Amino acid sequence: MAQGVEEWYKQMPIITRSYLTAAVVTTVGCSLDIISPYSLYLNPTLVVKQHQYWRLVTNFLYFRKMDLDFMFHMFFLARYCKLLEENSFRGKTADFLYMLLFGATVLTGIVLLGGMIPYLSASFAKIIFLSNSLTFMMVYVWSKQNPYIHMSFLGLFTFTAAYLPWVLLGFSVLVGASPWVDLLGMIAGHAYYFLSEVYPRMTNRRLLKTPAFLKALFADEPVVVARPENVRFAAAPFDEIHQD
Repeated sequence: MAQGVEEWYKQMPIITRSYLTAAVVTTVGCSLDIISPYSLYLNPTLVVKQHQYWRLVTNFLYFRKMDLDFMFHMFFLARYCKLLEENSFRGKTADFLYMLLFGATVLTGIVLLGGMIPYLSASFAKIIFLSNSLTFMMVYVWSKQNPYIHMSFLGLFTFTAAYLPWVLLGFSVLVGASPWVDLLGMIAGHAYYFLSEVYPRMTNRRLLKTPAFLKALFADEPVVVARPENVRFAAAPFDEIHQD
């Protein structure tokens, strides 16, 4: 059993493994009172006036209590972060890290701006950890890139992956959780999907470009698709060869 878990952990791609490890270590450390959550949460005043810039990162690593909700989010983090990095971002580790950084920036910006809006500031003031929202963003992006995969929710009903974020949002509301956390993740995920997939197709321009310094950090190997043996490809049609 232990060997199987070790193999599963080692086979994770680097970004997924690093984020999962940091999240588990941080949450366990807080549960054992080794780390104080008060030194991790997002506090704009402390970030700006006391230069506690680490809060911009650490608020994405703490998943509250180690209970069923923690296990639930660790499952989604391990599963959908891994699926994205191994499939949609295969051979593009820098691009995947850039997606996470973009999502974290959007989420932080929304919370900061929301705290300045009357009637909404009270709701946003309660959002001091954005780890769940970042996880939900990955679920949203995966669902948009794999909309036709059939899924089942607790064996009760089936649906396609395009509706996964909405199913999870509805479940959160049913169990009494705040919908804001999931909604923020959906907003950040949709912003990334629109700017990286939809907008370039509409305008033939790409606004989101991974910075060169991130690409320099990862020596991604090109993805090679093996050609099966003894497979012959038909020659191009005669009229295509002799086009003017």
